Order: sequence, then C-alpha cells, then structure tokens
Amino acid sequence: MNENEFIRSLKEGRREAFNQLWADLGNKVFNTALSMLQHTEDAEDITQEVFTEVFHSVKNFKGESKLSTWVYRITITKCLDFQRKKNRKKRFGFMQNLFGEESNEPLRDIPHFYHPGVQLENKERAAILWLAIDRLPERQRTAFILSKTEDLSYTEIAGVMDISLASVESLLVRAKQNLQGHLREYYKKPKNQAQVLKQINI
Repeated sequence: MNENEFIRSLKEGRREAFNQLWADLGNKVFNTALSMLQHTEDAEDITQEVFTEVFHSVKNFKGESKLSTWVYRITITKCLDFQRKKNRKKRFGFMQNLFGEESNEPLRDIPHFYHPGVQLENKERAAILWLAIDRLPERQRTAFILSKTEDLSYTEIAGVMDISLASVESLLVRAKQNLQGHLREYYKKPKNQAQVLKQINI
C-alpha cells in the first residue's frame, strides 16, 4: 500500500490503518515529546493527544507534506503549547531556581532525566546535557531535537518547522554554539565538555 492509499484508509476511518500508523509513528512521537518535555508522563499524555488529533483531523489532511511530517508538526506544536501553559502557570519559578532570574548563571542542580535515545556512559553527563538542551531558545531546541534525537534530515526538519533549509542550518549552528556555552559553564575542563558533545555528534 502506497502512502496515498494509506492516507485514504485513514480518512475512511479504518481501524487497521490507525493501528499501522501507531506502529509506525507511536514511538517516534513519544520520543520527540520526551525530548521536548523531559518528563515521561507528560510525553505519554502528549502522545495520546497527538494521535487523538490525527484521528479527528486526518480528513482535512491535504497531502501537501508527508504524513509523518504532518504528525511531527502536530507533536511539536502540542509540546510547545504545553510548555508555554506550564511556564505561565509557574511563572518560570523552576528555571529561576536553577539558573537565576536571568537564566545565565552556571548550571547547578542536576535533574534526573535520561533519554533512551541519547545514551551517554555517564548518567550525570547525560542529565547535564539535557539540562543544557532545555535552556536553548525554543526554535533552536526544536531543530536540535529533531536532528539529533529523531535523526531527521534538514529537509524533513524544514518541513516540520515550516522554514527554509538555510534557517534549519542557522538554527543548528546557533544551537551548537549555545550548548557549548552552557556546558562550558559546568565543565571546568574542555575535555569533559568535548566528550559530551562528541557522543551526540556535534
């Protein structure tokens, strides 16, 4: 079954088509949400919301992008909306406690978050890396996660984020620079910083 036929089956509400969509993209959606939110239960909730929206909205899918690109876009949008609402409620209290009011103090407390898709030998280094990723500006963080944890191509990232290839390249360059800066705040020895960056190929 080609993609057009598969999409037609989804639009017709066939259960086997949705089961296949879940099998193909369920883990990818969850991993993306986990990378964005760094909280397992929140990622599970977002995953359910994504596939609920897909179920109700697929009839309006026009096929202007790949189906997977559309699903990734829904995932990112829901994650960002969730974070914005959460941050508004907390008034950035969590971030202030970690980094100071302006969010430019060195990394301090190490969270207990480990992503199954980014394996570092040292769990503390993994936690520090994710803390640094969480400090990236929204668009840089999104592009970085899609590239490094989901292994999407620049073209696919451009489709998900609805931006140009040049913008994707620029976001990833700036994300790398900012990560290096954040990690430098924690690691006194450049060797330690380099080891973390090397293991995620940046």
